[in-house]
Amino acid sequence: MSTSTESTEAGVTVDEVVIGSLHPESGSSAADGQQMARGAQYAVDAINEAGGIESLGGAKLVLSSADTQGKPEVGQSEATRLIQEGAVALIGTYQSATSANVAAVAERSKVPFVMDISSLDEILDQGYTYSFRLQPNATLMGTQGAEALIAMGEASDEPVEKVAFLYEQGNFGQATLKSFQAAAEEAGVTVDPVISYDAASVSDMTTQVQQVAASGADVLAVAGYYRDSLLVSQAVDTIKPDLDAVFGVANGAYDQPQFVTDAPNGGEGYFDANYHWDVTNDAAVELADKYEAEFGEPIRTGAVLSYDAVMVIAAALEESGTVDTTDLRDAIADSSYEPLVVSNGPVSFDEDGENTNASIVVMQVQDGAIKQVYPDDRAESDFLYPAPVN
Repeated sequence: MSTSTESTEAGVTVDEVVIGSLHPESGSSAADGQQMARGAQYAVDAINEAGGIESLGGAKLVLSSADTQGKPEVGQSEATRLIQEGAVALIGTYQSATSANVAAVAERSKVPFVMDISSLDEILDQGYTYSFRLQPNATLMGTQGAEALIAMGEASDEPVEKVAFLYEQGNFGQATLKSFQAAAEEAGVTVDPVISYDAASVSDMTTQVQQVAASGADVLAVAGYYRDSLLVSQAVDTIKPDLDAVFGVANGAYDQPQFVTDAPNGGEGYFDANYHWDVTNDAAVELADKYEAEFGEPIRTGAVLSYDAVMVIAAALEESGTVDTTDLRDAIADSSYEPLVVSNGPVSFDEDGENTNASIVVMQVQDGAIKQVYPDDRAESDFLYPAPVN
């Protein structure tokens, strides 16, 4: 598939502009990958229904989706194929290892790559100029998570003094721990014990939660993925440690609607400090309602981030009025798009490609639903702290 152009007195007219979408549409992360591909398509449809890219003569967007299978080498080869077939920009990919490979391809090919989900800091530590990240990176999520937990404790007259930190041992968990621990200890909060585990192989969290129970920690913080974080909740229900809260940090479970179904006691009271679509944003709510009506399941934040990624590219196409990938890259770098995910302002990229207004929001399971509870200007409900989960 290629992008055809025609010069006119009014500028360049383009029939269609191809955006490549790279997500794990099969494999263990297929549920998220499929949602993200659908979110990207929703953005394409919205642009086309509004008349396409006006500065390009009403050019229609075309989404070319590729299944990475969650494998870095597949993501790399599929990114190369999409570019060869005419994609002028890429979005993706959900897994940081895959995004790292795609970012290298994008840099070599001089094609912009907008990461919707991929938290690993190191992806943008390579001096790349064609890659950009919408979500907060792992370091930012750890820092903001610690600050939010401490602030909520102080506001409740129950200051946090000691946090046990349980984390998956990969790059994501390590980066989240490091930044959380630094921010907490700077505020005078002890982070101990610190316990790692292999998310791929762990089958029971009883031993780890017993260590937490014996430590005298006020709060258990958990940086992990869905399956392992669910195991933590099951162990907490069995052991019943004396805790003021279980607090997810960029957690893959505690803000998911499925967690309420799967967790003991419906996960009532669990917190998560994470990126999330903004339930106080009317446009985001409209998108979520549309998605659930069509697909019969709640929208996940990944789908909204993919929607935002396409919208960033579309706005840059409109601004630049060209499909030249270098000029498009420059326009993306100057973005000011107002996202549908929680943010401290419009999308704004620094020289490394990080979104300087990316932000977490704290959510809590309350009465069987995930609620935004902190900070106040994003809250749909008051947070409940302490929130013993037993």
